[in-house]
Amino acid sequence: MKKRSEAEHSSSDKLTIERLMGLGGQSARKSHYPELVAKLEELEEERNRYKSIFEHAQHGIFQARLDSGLIAANPALAKICGYTDPQQLCNRVDSFANGLLFDPDEYPLLLQKLKLYGKLFGYETRLLRQDGSAVDVSLNVLLKTDDQDSLIEAFVADITERKKAQNKLKKLNEELEQRIEGRTGELVSLNQKLVCEINERSLIEQALKVARDTAEQANKSKDKYLAAASHDLLQPLNAARLLVSTLQERELAEENNHLVERIHMALEGAEELLSDLLDISRLDQKAVQPDLTSIPLDYLFRMLQVEFQPVAEQRSVSLRVLSSSLNIRTDMRLLMRVLRNFLSNAFRYTPAGRVVLGTRRRGDFLELQVWDTGPGIPEDKLEDIFREFQQIDHQYQTGRKGVGLGLAIVERIAGMLEHPISVSSEPGKGTMFSVLVPISTDPVQPMLQPQRLPQQDLSGHPILVIDNEPDILVSMQALLKQWDCEVCVATDADEAIESYLSKGVKPQLILADFHLNNGITGVEAVDQVRQYAGYDIPAAIITADRSPEGRKLFREWQLPVLNKPVKPGKLRALISHLLHLSEKADGSRTDES
Repeated sequence: MKKRSEAEHSSSDKLTIERLMGLGGQSARKSHYPELVAKLEELEEERNRYKSIFEHAQHGIFQARLDSGLIAANPALAKICGYTDPQQLCNRVDSFANGLLFDPDEYPLLLQKLKLYGKLFGYETRLLRQDGSAVDVSLNVLLKTDDQDSLIEAFVADITERKKAQNKLKKLNEELEQRIEGRTGELVSLNQKLVCEINERSLIEQALKVARDTAEQANKSKDKYLAAASHDLLQPLNAARLLVSTLQERELAEENNHLVERIHMALEGAEELLSDLLDISRLDQKAVQPDLTSIPLDYLFRMLQVEFQPVAEQRSVSLRVLSSSLNIRTDMRLLMRVLRNFLSNAFRYTPAGRVVLGTRRRGDFLELQVWDTGPGIPEDKLEDIFREFQQIDHQYQTGRKGVGLGLAIVERIAGMLEHPISVSSEPGKGTMFSVLVPISTDPVQPMLQPQRLPQQDLSGHPILVIDNEPDILVSMQALLKQWDCEVCVATDADEAIESYLSKGVKPQLILADFHLNNGITGVEAVDQVRQYAGYDIPAAIITADRSPEGRKLFREWQLPVLNKPVKPGKLRALISHLLHLSEKADGSRTDES
């Protein structure tokens, strides 16, 4: 039987614990006991869940002291290391360095990294199996510290299959390299045999190669020569054309007028030949790139009508244009070249009657047709007309005879645009040329409709001409003075400013060549003169340059262009148009002020 003091002491301790747990009395114990039991059950379930995860994890998991053996390991790690159960593994492993790592010398480096970073992820090493072999693994290791010492907790993934795959791939690569080396040797041997065979027949083949290369080089040289020489050839031709036009507008003796007209026709023929040769050369070199846009067909047809109506009136031939409200997708400049050629040929070979420009819808395409009532083309000659320098001689041919390159150019342009062309003819009744273009549903910008403006009186208008060719300056000065213009000529912008603008001359128009001296362009010269003058003087570029880069630059600066050789009629029309726009702008500014 306990002594009273001991009983009292025991009872006192029990009461103290009960008070600390919140069970100070009978009623307290009854109220908190269910919660405590529930909490203990919850903790037990949580422990069992983590235990289940630990025991059934696919990857190995272990915990170890730095200087002693394993504290805990799961079955997956035991299986990786070749043990039947985790307890057997823990009993065999003295420490992480001795008994678990296959190479104990690796432990100092691993420990150094752990202490530096506190953790390692994807660390590849080898663990020691029960049978003394090694197994490749990837470790995720954490270094922790508790009351006793530092702990290592690690997750282990067996990467044996991955290593095997890597080794297999390496072996396959080595075998492949050996096979490639062997095959290369075979190919070298075969190539040597082939070289021997080729050398045996080299005499004949070399002769053929030299002949072919000579022909190709000659063709390339022709194209390059035409492209390079075109500018220099067109410059004197342009000067002569302007001078002849000046003489045509003067009152001369009848026999002199006849000679001037013959000179004019000769120059026109040379101009057409050079232009056609240049176009053929640029098309063959693929220097022309189409700029496909959506354009209204009615706008294109009206431009052609304005251009060819005077020709129809001069030849006493009726011109009828049947347009359409549809839009087409094409390069307007190149398509205009095709249709101009069709119309020019129609008027050339139609002494009387009519020429019709019309359309027919073909599904998603429009067939643009040019009909004439001329003598027609024999069926056996329909294919020949698209060859270079091929023409059909007709007794009814009117005007100057062509050079036979127009339809060859048309065929190349049509092929580049992917617009099929066709021709049909009935001798004695007429001919129809056509080109097939796709219909466009894309929106287009509204365009000003072309119209024939009355010729403007140019008397007294100061015009500045900038060109680095003295002959061109002389010719332009003679022609513009013939139109009673006040002409200022200069070889560059500096000379124009020094000789005219600095002395109070205010030109109303600038006509500038594109290629000037010292690499300066006419666009730069126009800009320099405008800056000095302090206002935007209307300007145009006159050039033999037909490159896409040049056209893009002129569009950016909104400068109209005339290609050399310049036709006086187009030059006067352009001057009248620019001066008319300038006067309208000045008038609107005056009204606003």
